[in-house]
Amino acid sequence: MDKYAGQKSAVQYLYPPIEPFDRKMVDMGDGHTIYVEQSGNPAGLPVVVFHGGPGGGCSPAMRRYFDPTVFRIILFDQRGCGRSTPHASVEANTTWHLIADIEAIREMYSIDQWIVFGGSWGATLALIYAETHPERVRNLVLRGVFLMTNAELNWFYGGGAGAFWPETWARFQKLIPEEERDDMIGAYKRRLFCEDAQVEVTHARAWAAWENALATVHSTGRTSDGPSDYVRAFARIENHYFSHHGFLAEDGQILRDVDRIRHIPGVIVQGRYDMICPPKSAYALAEAWGNVDLRMIPMAGHALSEPGISAELVSAMDRIARGQ
Repeated sequence: MDKYAGQKSAVQYLYPPIEPFDRKMVDMGDGHTIYVEQSGNPAGLPVVVFHGGPGGGCSPAMRRYFDPTVFRIILFDQRGCGRSTPHASVEANTTWHLIADIEAIREMYSIDQWIVFGGSWGATLALIYAETHPERVRNLVLRGVFLMTNAELNWFYGGGAGAFWPETWARFQKLIPEEERDDMIGAYKRRLFCEDAQVEVTHARAWAAWENALATVHSTGRTSDGPSDYVRAFARIENHYFSHHGFLAEDGQILRDVDRIRHIPGVIVQGRYDMICPPKSAYALAEAWGNVDLRMIPMAGHALSEPGISAELVSAMDRIARGQ
């Protein structure tokens, strides 16, 4: 029997809520100011958390995967989302701007090496950061691996996931004329950046609903609407990054450059039934990387909050804390 069967919530696996001991808005140039916080032990083992999306923003729950007596926990909102400003902006907002921001945060806190923790797009960003600055990464802890490949984008926005969720896919498609449905990312882009606030929010809600509806293994395919400011930033920034294929030089770049991180120990926590980021990518990464512990969670989807995923991530961080 699955050891996570029947669990209603991930909360029981997490550390108690804590408050940051340091919050600040940091001017990164290019007109962008980003929110950064620290919590836990100021003299502890530094871990930086990369949130998903792109455009999702960090949350207080993300502090709770780490023993606050052991870890110095650093969270930040990436450009354009969360508490960072300007909100929903895609100007001067690329993967390489984010990599520079991450390095600026590390230097600001005088950290030589840190643990990098990220899921979904956060895992993508973690891998790109580690491949760009391998000397700065002590460990990689990844969840719901997304390698920013054309195949993955085609799976989620070209009907692959829709074959399993036809009624939910139909709701996502219905706002787009039939003649444009061969490129859903492009079709939504035209509407998310049309400068008509009502049209942008309507399509942002549909964009976010499609992803959120498939996040958990127990999903019904329905989801409640988030605040309009949040969904607009999430949808615009995510679409912007996907339209530009993550601003990578070529398809498959992360696997191409995996030799750069072979010396870095890693953990991958992957939901067996992840419909957003299917396990094929996590398996391919683990096979190419080698120096990684791949944990397939048998009854889990994509969400960080799934009980099995939360339990395994906390366990992974506890092992790192013990030096294992």
